[in-house]
Amino acid sequence: MAISALASLFGPQINVPSDVKTNVEMLLRWVHFLAGITWIGLLYFFNLVNVPLMKELDASTKVKVMPALMTRALWWFRMSAALTVLAGLAYWGNIVGADAHNGGGSVGAVMGSFFLIWTIVWGVLYACLIPGKGIFDNGAFVGVVYAVVVVVAGWCFLSWNNHGWESSRLLSIGIGGGIGWVMLLNVWGVIWRIQKRLIQWTRDNATNGTPMPDKAKAMARQAFLASRANAFLSVIMLFFMGTASHYPLFGR
Repeated sequence: MAISALASLFGPQINVPSDVKTNVEMLLRWVHFLAGITWIGLLYFFNLVNVPLMKELDASTKVKVMPALMTRALWWFRMSAALTVLAGLAYWGNIVGADAHNGGGSVGAVMGSFFLIWTIVWGVLYACLIPGKGIFDNGAFVGVVYAVVVVVAGWCFLSWNNHGWESSRLLSIGIGGGIGWVMLLNVWGVIWRIQKRLIQWTRDNATNGTPMPDKAKAMARQAFLASRANAFLSVIMLFFMGTASHYPLFGR
């Protein structure tokens, strides 16, 4: 009896929520965090470590290292990207649903504006990478275009969802998650689509002596610019994901 009383007095107070909604939301956030750390960690590895390293390797070493390294790294990269976005969308959907229910708004309008605006953003940004020459091969110019397009898209999203019932959390994640959606489309629609061909060409070159196609260099440049853009976009994305709960900027 005395031991039980002491345990009650000095022991930690642990209360595990029993309702399903709270536990599901926590699970989604946890998965989102774990997958996001893997995704962004690999993104920074590619940009801060791998790109400079590959420039220092001689051709014979590069053809041996690149296929094995990039095949494994890009598998984790694209799968963690997809899981991050899917878990994030599911979690954000709960927030949109709660806000819409409390304010008498439309979930469909918010979700529709999200996918419409940020998919158009990706299309515009991808169009800037297609020429691959002249001013469109200048990283600084491409970066300025990306910045302007993302700012305009964020403004459009806020203006579209400005009915008074949308919480700051909904709006912040709508921008940060929108940038994440653009990054996901870059991963699957640009970086992976190009890299899997470069990996195969490099492997064929190492094993059979097959020459690299003439377009390989331009494609590698395109993938590099998309990856570098994702690295910069991730900084803005993480800011808005942080403001969602800790720095109310929008709405109520």
